[in-house]
Amino acid sequence: MNKGTLYALGAYVIWGFFPIYFTLLHEAPAIQVVSHRIVWSFLLLAILLSARKEWKTLRAAITGPRMLAIFMVSSMLLAMNWLIYIYGVQAGYIVETSLGYFINPLVSVLLGVVILRERLRPLQWAAVGLAALGVLYLTINYGYIPWIALLLALTFGLYGLAKKTSPLGSFYGLSLETGLLFIPCLGYLLFLQSQGMGVFGHSSPLTNILLVFTGPVTAVPLLLFGAAARKISLTMLGLMQYIAPTMQFLIGVLLYHEPFTMANLVGFCIIWVALVVLWVEGYRQYRRVRAVTA
Repeated sequence: MNKGTLYALGAYVIWGFFPIYFTLLHEAPAIQVVSHRIVWSFLLLAILLSARKEWKTLRAAITGPRMLAIFMVSSMLLAMNWLIYIYGVQAGYIVETSLGYFINPLVSVLLGVVILRERLRPLQWAAVGLAALGVLYLTINYGYIPWIALLLALTFGLYGLAKKTSPLGSFYGLSLETGLLFIPCLGYLLFLQSQGMGVFGHSSPLTNILLVFTGPVTAVPLLLFGAAARKISLTMLGLMQYIAPTMQFLIGVLLYHEPFTMANLVGFCIIWVALVVLWVEGYRQYRRVRAVTA
């Protein structure tokens, strides 16, 4: 197993354990957890930028107002995604949050059609259709639309779309995104502290420690993922991306005993088949392109 595969595995395994981490933060409302996550992440990234003497590189990479606007949008989408995810985990919808990241690749394909006017190949249409059928089946079975899963998939899909237009890598990109939100989030947390409503310093020692460590927990897997992306193929990354939602799904069912009926299993299986179809189609296209360019 090469270093790139190990880096990717490390990133996905850390993400896979997120439900346990954020469930332990049940004393803190989701919006405070997200604010702490942004503040501590930026502080950690700022230290790394200083240690590596790369502030000038980051400033030089910011080419103008258009790029800042793109990153403001991407930072808001990322914060919304984090907020929905942490709310879902704390409210006991871990299985549904895992569903959001299972269907995310299919939502990204659909966004490519709607926004970028990309043309889908027949098997891609089949995969999207199967996913829609699975979500419809789960909606009927649940008795309500799985909005947590759909919003997670949509916000992360739009986040990926915004990042598609940016030349910055994951490290610089996350530094800029958290930097843009740092002052508002810090101001919000300081206001809560002044009103006696802040959790930090007024809860258990474990909660205080976990809030501080939301910075490393956020930055480390992203840095590992960025390193992996430079060392292994996108095909391998695409195949490994399902490690995290699979772990989260198993944690929700086996550790937290969330209800998961046979009807739920049928709906998930339809979506899993759609993912297999999408991956097989992508791999075949990758092989065809390689054969032509070889």
